[in-house]
Amino acid sequence: MEKEKLISVMKRYELKYILTKEQLEYFKEKIDEYMKVDKYGLTSIASLYYDTPDFNLVTKSIEKPKYKEKIRLRSYGLAKENTPVFLEVKRKLEGIVYKRRIVSTENEVDQFMNNEGELKNDQISRELEAFKENYGLLEPKYLIIYDRVAYYQDDSNLRITIDMNPRYRVNDLNLHTSMDGISLLEEGSAILEVKVQHSIPLWLVDILTKGKIYQSSFSKVGTAHIRESEKKIAGKSATAKIPEMVVKGEYQYGFTI
Repeated sequence: MEKEKLISVMKRYELKYILTKEQLEYFKEKIDEYMKVDKYGLTSIASLYYDTPDFNLVTKSIEKPKYKEKIRLRSYGLAKENTPVFLEVKRKLEGIVYKRRIVSTENEVDQFMNNEGELKNDQISRELEAFKENYGLLEPKYLIIYDRVAYYQDDSNLRITIDMNPRYRVNDLNLHTSMDGISLLEEGSAILEVKVQHSIPLWLVDILTKGKIYQSSFSKVGTAHIRESEKKIAGKSATAKIPEMVVKGEYQYGFTI
């Protein structure tokens, strides 16, 4: 990824759908008629979510307010010493998603979040600093991982992603140890996201309707937090409705690692 081509500001609608194994196969077959897989192919993505000691950010998000925000650090594949990573503030207001992010390294972000260093002096960095100051102490709380394939269409702002094997962990909270985690969905299920600045095209509506694919408000980090909260309440580790299956492996730009 070339730095000059990285998008630092985004504004769009993001619609989510949970796909069964059968719906996933159906959708991938149909979407190939209209869109192309981007040049990165199947890629493992890791997002480290920061929160207050009392989980203020994720708790508010689960309540589904009209306005919510979160801060996370994202890598594409395992991060190495000089791997570009993205510190991002994601805000959602009445269905519209706004993202502001900068490219940095994992070590630089660690120093910034621990008040031991600064990021580059620009508008987005100052917004990140203000976010951090507003919430006080922010700590790594959840690592969310999934294997994503993204689709694009020439001369269109429509983007579609399919996240397979969504998983999480609450230990080894960094972007360089591994891509292992506890599964968030039943085996074979996936998360479909439609990202568009205006309206969904009719051909896509037709595909979703015929496949009986309905919009969902599923949140990866919210689901992980609910799981962990249930564990603490029950006082044991096997309380979630979905068995704790550990997912391993990493895909980086189409190659299995």
